[in-house]
Amino acid sequence: MNIQDSIAGVRPTGRPPAVLQILPSLVSGGAERGTVELAGALVEAGWTAYVASSGGPLERDLARTGATHLTLPLASKNPLVMRRNTARLTRLIRQLNVDIVHARSRAPAWSAWAAANATGRAFVTTFHNAYGAQTALKRRYNSVMARGDRVIAISQFVADHVARIYAVGPGRLRIVPRGVDLDVFDPNQVGAQRMIDLAGHWRLPEGVPLVMLPGRLTRWKGGLDFIEAIALLGDRNICCVLVGAEQRRGFRRELEAAISKRGLDAAFRIAENCRDMPAAYMLADVVVSASRDPEGFGRVIAEAQAMGRPVVATDHGGARETIVPGATGWLVPPREPTTLASAIGQALSLTREERQQLARRSIANIAARYIRQAMCAGTIRVYEELLFSQTTTAGVAAE
Repeated sequence: MNIQDSIAGVRPTGRPPAVLQILPSLVSGGAERGTVELAGALVEAGWTAYVASSGGPLERDLARTGATHLTLPLASKNPLVMRRNTARLTRLIRQLNVDIVHARSRAPAWSAWAAANATGRAFVTTFHNAYGAQTALKRRYNSVMARGDRVIAISQFVADHVARIYAVGPGRLRIVPRGVDLDVFDPNQVGAQRMIDLAGHWRLPEGVPLVMLPGRLTRWKGGLDFIEAIALLGDRNICCVLVGAEQRRGFRRELEAAISKRGLDAAFRIAENCRDMPAAYMLADVVVSASRDPEGFGRVIAEAQAMGRPVVATDHGGARETIVPGATGWLVPPREPTTLASAIGQALSLTREERQQLARRSIANIAARYIRQAMCAGTIRVYEELLFSQTTTAGVAAE
């Protein structure tokens, strides 16, 4: 079936368009949060929004938007389960009159792609990162994300990767940057009591600068490089917090061993769960992203800038697009603790006036380029291209 036949078959008549977003689960990650935010925007715009996943803590947030959650074992990579998921999704798409199927992760995307083909619905994918493609088998597994009638990349960095590795041309490729919810990540909305409560929970010493690295506790997030950088800073009176859930069993113990080896036990905290990230950012004097490999966007760095915090990030991936070096933060080479330590030291040495100026620039940078409303509007425009535009289909068919 070509794209024009597909579009002709899914244009809704006499009812709101319906979108089914598909992802493994609704845990607390950037892709998951974006899914919930988009579902809310669709409902607000008068569309019908469904999300299929194996579930998770963000189900409650999704329910509050007015969208509907469909529980399926979509986190599984078992071929038999994936085949059953295809049959389940095919039935649901028909029963619910879904017009667009939007896959946000590779394993469930295979089921979603097959179900969209079986029902003649438009298929959209989102690349949330430049997935590793070292082997032919890996490229084959990843390639489902390049099969969308529209393929969304969350940054220019990701778009360049998709175009180069998977030959997705401009007729199908769209860049929709991730967006920060400025109603949530607003320094003026964080009261003193929230910060006091969190500081008490983390047992933070009073009057001591705080350096924070938010992100899941996994090796590629650069926690070990961060610990080494803090050790290289010497005897500075600072406190450091690693904020994030353990992704690989045993890695927290490795982090703790590295902290102890360098005599930094008194300076470090590891907080696996934080329910108030805006307050966490407000407590931080510097926010660090030390990722050893490129991130597709870098949600933490964008959120921290929205809160007016000085940021230090490794110089690759989406961070190159969200940070204005010398104006809103620092970019340093990955896997180089010495350079990372120097940048953190510079950020800690800012005067009060310099911090205020940086905060104003950072907040303006995010407000102008990376907000939730723009992300949702951009994605809905992609949907509208498929459902209603006569002009864009010719380019796709000719690509």
